[in-house]
Amino acid sequence: MDVNDPQAPSRIPAYLDRLQGVGRYTFSLAEARQAGARSEASLAASLARLKAQNRLASPRRGFYVIVPVEYRSAGAPPAAWFVDDLMAHLGHAYYVGLLTAAAYHGAAHQQPQVFQVVTAEPVRPIATGRQRLEFTRNRKLARVPVVSRKTDTGHFVLASAEATAFDLVRHPEACGHLDHVATVLTELAEVLDPAELVRAAEAASQADARRLGYLLEQLGFGELVAPLAEHVTSLRRRRVLLAPKQPAGDRPPDPVWAVVPNHELQPDL
Repeated sequence: MDVNDPQAPSRIPAYLDRLQGVGRYTFSLAEARQAGARSEASLAASLARLKAQNRLASPRRGFYVIVPVEYRSAGAPPAAWFVDDLMAHLGHAYYVGLLTAAAYHGAAHQQPQVFQVVTAEPVRPIATGRQRLEFTRNRKLARVPVVSRKTDTGHFVLASAEATAFDLVRHPEACGHLDHVATVLTELAEVLDPAELVRAAEAASQADARRLGYLLEQLGFGELVAPLAEHVTSLRRRRVLLAPKQPAGDRPPDPVWAVVPNHELQPDL
């Protein structure tokens, strides 16, 4: 079915019904114009009315999300339903990452309070309904291992479990700080692959590889990170702080990972 068929009813509510009929829950302002609104004023009025009725959400100007009945009290459907279309509308490559990705991989110690997305360029946070999308920058995004995850309305791009582990270590401030990162890594370790950790390290800094290996070893996963240890020992040895924003202290670096343990880990296990 062509949802923009000029012979179809011209009212915007009917247009939404046609979109849902073919499994689509997003559209742009340009697409809405093609649906047959009589004028810009009538289109704007119709969209505003539907937003006031919680039948539409608009995470970004010119981009709309249809809100099914079961999600109207929340103000929007789950972000996973529309994030792929939203990022295409904004023109940004992306992947779902950090604590949100960890939860999709089964490490949901606590339900993430925000939907976390990683992009190559800065993007302002987005609030829609009761949800908040937050964005973290990774200039090496194109090299990060990702997978495609299906949703009720399509799919989205998800960091692999191994790439997620690296992101957690790289951005502890976005993940409840280092102790919570350690807690999540304990759960995530169950699905990590030793060889894929080395592959994911190619899109990470040496410092992150050393910190991640050290953390997983301290958490009892020495066998899991044995190939990663071989990888980092092949690199020029660089001393790194476990917690970069804390004082170095006087403890010596780990002999394998060259990580200075300047933070006493207290994971919630």
